[in-house]
Amino acid sequence: MALLKVLLLLGLGVSVNSAVSLQKRIIGGHNCADTERQYHVRLEGSNGTQRTLCGGSLIHPKWILTADSCWKTERGWFNVAMLNVHPRTTGLKVLGIQADILFYDPEGWRHDIILLKLLRRVKDVPLAPLPDCSNRPKIGDTVQLAGEGATTTGPNNEQISNFAPATHLQCVDMPVVEASHFLPTYGRVFSAKARNKDVCYGDAGSAAVFNGKIYGVISPGVPRYACESAASIVDVCEYMEWIRATLSDK
Repeated sequence: MALLKVLLLLGLGVSVNSAVSLQKRIIGGHNCADTERQYHVRLEGSNGTQRTLCGGSLIHPKWILTADSCWKTERGWFNVAMLNVHPRTTGLKVLGIQADILFYDPEGWRHDIILLKLLRRVKDVPLAPLPDCSNRPKIGDTVQLAGEGATTTGPNNEQISNFAPATHLQCVDMPVVEASHFLPTYGRVFSAKARNKDVCYGDAGSAAVFNGKIYGVISPGVPRYACESAASIVDVCEYMEWIRATLSDK
């Protein structure tokens, strides 16, 4: 199979209008510290008339963990993975994705989590620490979400779908409000919510971090108005057997 092209649309990734420059990403967030999230991956795609944006995490020298909805399956799309997104001190590294695209679909439908295999090993980018599932975030614990997506909001706090990637990776702290549970069409998820804070278009696939480790992948499903619903986060601990088997086998 020829080079499979990576990237995404999402419920949380959306068409990018490079002419639009918005000041704020991850509503209510702040610039991520330069010492954290150096494993963050930007996934970009284009079909010539539209562009898409999503996040991901480098968890192995050849594997990216992201949301299933960050994989664009339609013909005509060219997709790439971009590393060294944060901090931007060494310049972006652009890599292709090879044919090994692994979906999690034991019931015959795809959960919103995916592993993308890079064409070549990465040697100079830190890897994301995988979770200690004996110490999972509980209701009331604070998780850190991040992304380069939208946005400041429009009239009446309405989400804006057209945006340029943030000039600095944005982080936001939000408490867990719902423990891990099964959500049809998404899989095993937990939820986080905080007043005047939210994830936005373009943030799907990025990591939810607790105690310095990845415990979740931001899932799509942005409501029309910001800060009205909890953010759904795919629970990585529920998929660790599959992840570890993939990393050890490949």
